[in-house]
Amino acid sequence: MKKVYIETMGCQMNKSDTERMLGMLAHFDYTETTTPEEADLLMVNTCSIRQLSEDKAFSLIGTWGMWKKRNNPNLKIGFCGCVAQQKAEEIFKRAPYVDFVLGTHKIYSLPDIIQKVNKGEKVCECTETHQTEADREKDYEIKRVKSTNAWIPITEGCNNFCTYCIVPYTRGRERSRLPETIIKEAQDALNDGFKEITLLGQNVDSYGKDFKDKNYRLADLLKDLNALDGKFRIRFVTSYPTDITDELIETVVKLDKVCEYFHIPMQSGSSEVLKKMNRRYDRETYAKIVEKVRKIVPDVTITSDFIAGFPGETEEQFEETLTAIDEFELDYSNVAAYSPREKTVAAKWVDKYIPEDVKDERFQRLNKKIQENCLKSNLKFVGREMEILVESFYERKGMFINTGKTRNNKTVHIPYDKDLTGQFVNAKITGAKTWYLKGELAEK
Repeated sequence: MKKVYIETMGCQMNKSDTERMLGMLAHFDYTETTTPEEADLLMVNTCSIRQLSEDKAFSLIGTWGMWKKRNNPNLKIGFCGCVAQQKAEEIFKRAPYVDFVLGTHKIYSLPDIIQKVNKGEKVCECTETHQTEADREKDYEIKRVKSTNAWIPITEGCNNFCTYCIVPYTRGRERSRLPETIIKEAQDALNDGFKEITLLGQNVDSYGKDFKDKNYRLADLLKDLNALDGKFRIRFVTSYPTDITDELIETVVKLDKVCEYFHIPMQSGSSEVLKKMNRRYDRETYAKIVEKVRKIVPDVTITSDFIAGFPGETEEQFEETLTAIDEFELDYSNVAAYSPREKTVAAKWVDKYIPEDVKDERFQRLNKKIQENCLKSNLKFVGREMEILVESFYERKGMFINTGKTRNNKTVHIPYDKDLTGQFVNAKITGAKTWYLKGELAEK
């Protein structure tokens, strides 16, 4: 058996792609290793959201290239994912030791690529494809990382073209996977012992908009998945604010397996900045959406994304982001300093770039605000009894800990000397920290 090591960077969609690629490679007698030094095939699955991620990918393959030159000329190196889709043939010029470049549109070409590479060819597969799902998805096993949660992509790509975002250029236009394919994949994961299904998409609530022969949307898919036998949970990320329908919100409440959790990126609290970002809503519209979700869904957790230092952002506009986090009582948010990405509209606004020291200072203030609100959110649940799906078991400072999540996506640490991974347990919340809750098993 040959060994493959894949370094996965970026979002859950990349993690899902890696699982699919591992499944394909298993058909060619490759087994996964967690030790890159012993691999016959090294692959990096890249993320292009920020320049730092791209730089890390090139640094990593630079190290691999030295290994290949010094120790193992037969070592194969693959450069995959969003940066591959964006750069294509340019990667060979920058890293001539790379054997193949594989973009996000063509991961199902991997078996053919491996055959060519093993014959000594260099291969670049990065053209955008509009093939049907039946053509793209062949019957390859998915080598899922063993855990409680299975990531299942239901849409690929994005049609929104936010001025800061590279995703439409690396993932292409929105394409919905067939419901029967998704349902089968979910059933297979449940049969393998997974206890939670997370539906993935850049704009997950746009699911089904592109179907020409059926009126079938995310709410319909949730209903069909909820009907599968067994005790398990269903989540979905990421939602575009104005695509969240009343039907979807009401469906979340009605279905017992769908969790009370919405990830709704806002990106900025300023309506003026949102317009420059080409987001299809203003502050007032976002407020109404969040208010509606909170009113209809009991105990809902709402998380968001924000960018600090967008080109042209004034101090007053940045402060509107800080007040938005308070006003909408956002439970947690991912934050990032603006990073210009090639091909995007905002990257051309060089004269409006925020100085790095100002951008970093705003990023730090934004992080502090997120921490304050996260703690406020967690404190609300102290004294409550909540259902936890245990995800891991470990020892820390001489104490055994079970860690899991509530239905509304709160992390809970439970001291207990028996491994409960994969089990649903009830726990009383005894305390709150910034990033997690403390709990103890409830008496039966």
